[in-house]
Amino acid sequence: MVSVRTGLHRLARTADGARSVMGRALVDAGEAAGYAARTFASPAGLRGLVLESAWLAAHVALYPVGLAGETIRPRTHYRTDDLDPVQRSFVCGDVEAAGTPVLLIHGIMDNRSVFTVFRRALRKRGFGAVLAINYSLLTDDLRSAARAVGEHVDRLREATGADKVHIVGHSLGGVIARYYVQRLGGSEFVDSLVTLGSPHTGTNTAYLLPTPLARQLRPGSEVMAELAGPAPDCTTRFLAVWSRMDQMVVPQRNARLRHPDLDVTELELDDVGHLALPVDPRTVHAVVTGLASRGELPIHPFRQRRRRRERLAATQGERSSPAS
Repeated sequence: MVSVRTGLHRLARTADGARSVMGRALVDAGEAAGYAARTFASPAGLRGLVLESAWLAAHVALYPVGLAGETIRPRTHYRTDDLDPVQRSFVCGDVEAAGTPVLLIHGIMDNRSVFTVFRRALRKRGFGAVLAINYSLLTDDLRSAARAVGEHVDRLREATGADKVHIVGHSLGGVIARYYVQRLGGSEFVDSLVTLGSPHTGTNTAYLLPTPLARQLRPGSEVMAELAGPAPDCTTRFLAVWSRMDQMVVPQRNARLRHPDLDVTELELDDVGHLALPVDPRTVHAVVTGLASRGELPIHPFRQRRRRRERLAATQGERSSPAS
């Protein structure tokens, strides 16, 4: 009788815990939905919605093409004569920096065709070795996918003779790449990692799927706890691009990368949907410019203006507060 009562108490506690988690997820989802509704109603939000819809249609058409893999075809020289004068003026003067190989990793249920626009911009800026890889749609373990990324990095380095590579990951691809860099020693071989709409602290949309991979992408999962752990030896530069209109990362702030041991620059957007992040002109320009330089990865002017407003508000608050 005692054992039955104990079992019932444990079952009740488990049910309470599950209700608490789901309740928090529903609250976050509600807040995100409310914010998204306000965003979509703005002129910038409508622009983002149009871009998202247009790219969705184009991506559906390109998706079959992206199912096939590709081979590494590094360029042996760099040319700028096919660029117009404005584009040519932006080309990085450091050919070695622009010559660093770039590995592109798509998101869940997607393929390399999502980087059609992005890879063209990279090649125009002088990047000779740009490889977009596909991983299995049946991937059910983020750690295994991260180890596979390490194998792709090794092959790319061997084929090009480069010491390091850049990685750009969209959505899940960014989290997979981060796990490789942060937990599997990949920072030794990755100069910069750019994440586009990646759920760095999980996403509540993962509760909609019962798969092992989805469970790893939920806030508070074991994988998320590993990524939140210390990483004192990680030397890779990070650029985390996130949007307040992201409909897949919920809440949207979970696409921000905040870690005391990581060198992170943030690009915040208000009016870009999840799928359109790799084709948004501002995103493409900021990322490609950053990768083609040896300095700090750039912060988009919108973010700089936002920070100036925050500093101004703080200064005015200090002036208006009474002296102690």
